Amino acid sequence: MDGRAIGVFDSGMGGLTTVRELIRRLPGEDIVYFGDTGRVPYGGRGAETIIKYARQDVAFLRTFDLKAIVIACGTVSTTALDVLARENPLPVIGVVEPAARAAVQATKTGRVGLVGTKATIASGAYERTLRQMLPTVQVTARACPLFVPLVENGRYRPGDALVDLLVEEYIAPIKAAGVDTLVLGCTHYPLLAEAIGAYLGPDVTLISSGAACVDTVARLLEEGDMTCGKADGGVHRYFASDSAADFGALASIFLGQDIQGQAQQIAIEEY
Repeated sequence: MDGRAIGVFDSGMGGLTTVRELIRRLPGEDIVYFGDTGRVPYGGRGAETIIKYARQDVAFLRTFDLKAIVIACGTVSTTALDVLARENPLPVIGVVEPAARAAVQATKTGRVGLVGTKATIASGAYERTLRQMLPTVQVTARACPLFVPLVENGRYRPGDALVDLLVEEYIAPIKAAGVDTLVLGCTHYPLLAEAIGAYLGPDVTLISSGAACVDTVARLLEEGDMTCGKADGGVHRYFASDSAADFGALASIFLGQDIQGQAQQIAIEEY
């Protein structure tokens, strides 16, 4: 049994959808989550800035005794995963390869859609990975820069005029391409899955990059005999770079449970 914690980070709140799945799949694991809410979003920033922020995020997480780090952020996974994996002597798991693998397994037509932040789409990482796994795949990719701030402000429900407007604006070209599978290449986007699914219709399979990543984490821990099955459940700690009160109030939406009063604010620039 390995009692060390799993570290998880994201540019903001979206990575909590991955934490929610981790808790469901691996209830006995301790988890340390950091959301860089003071500098969200990362998706419109340059590669050097994203790598700098990611290094600071990891430096903070490594003040805890960790057995693995999960990059619950599509932007960092596509921009800084290789750098972080080289610099840290513990498993660093991103969302790209797991999500691509799930999409390849799900598609029947080979027509796959991809939505993500500007930086994620510009990196081409998802497309390269998909084509390595399925050379004949046809990928229709779309940057959705307003989805993250929309979700960070609690706007994600179908029927919300702004949500429906942006979903149509961003997803229309993907729908027109006739995809049968759509990769939600940002961990914020699962909260928009109901609105996106309603627009695309029931014949399109949505792939959550965070949930696919958790499949990889579970397999890694099991194969490496690194699981920790605490009978009374794991300890979950939450940290943010902006207001802890604001984080706690919104986190319940992402996690599906109330953690108000449990989050702590830290000065990420010091790491």
